Amino acid sequence: MPVGIITGASKGLGRALAGALARRGWDLVLDARTPRPLREAAADLGGYGTRVRALPGDVTDGAHRAALVAAARELGGVDLLVNNASALGAEPLVRLAALDLDGFRRALEVNVVAALGLVQEALPLLRESPAGAVVDVSSDAAVEAYGTWGGYGASKAALDHLSAVLAEEEPGLRVWAVDPGDMDTGLYAAAVPGDDGPRPDPASVVPAFLRLLDERPAGGRYTAPALLEAAR
Repeated sequence: MPVGIITGASKGLGRALAGALARRGWDLVLDARTPRPLREAAADLGGYGTRVRALPGDVTDGAHRAALVAAARELGGVDLLVNNASALGAEPLVRLAALDLDGFRRALEVNVVAALGLVQEALPLLRESPAGAVVDVSSDAAVEAYGTWGGYGASKAALDHLSAVLAEEEPGLRVWAVDPGDMDTGLYAAAVPGDDGPRPDPASVVPAFLRLLDERPAGGRYTAPALLEAAR
């Protein structure tokens, strides 16, 4: 069975994607900072008959990243790495003039440095897989100038560029940066509290990620709405 590592998998997009992969028979290693919801997610996914390892921890911790890859190795390797864990830098979001620099550093550490660290840790196993792939979850804030989204957007723009360079340096892998679009997530609620406008459920964009895995297009930056539209 293929093996995937998904960070930020206790809720939102990470959990929805984990569920879709489990239904396809993937074995999974899941990460999140909060133990209880992560273990609940793992228990639910185990009902599909796949092997699921839930490792609570912080992706900025090198020992935790090593443990995630070690768990995947025990399951058979790493065929897919999904860097989904994210930090906003400020909750709620603020203008750049008021952005606490320690908060900005945290966003960079989680969204960029830890993502690269996990890629480096998993790379030997990804290279061994005949279908090795990396998915870096991006944002439209990486390419659009939205007020108050500057710190988070800058971190995601950096992640986009790392993805592009990794795709160039590792032609045997597929490396995709994916902007999932607007979603109803806890991250958004923390970013803009009180904005109760209707937003798509994260599960609605999962087919876009599955399309990448099925069709394996060239590495690059993709948006879930465009992938879903093209599939119609």
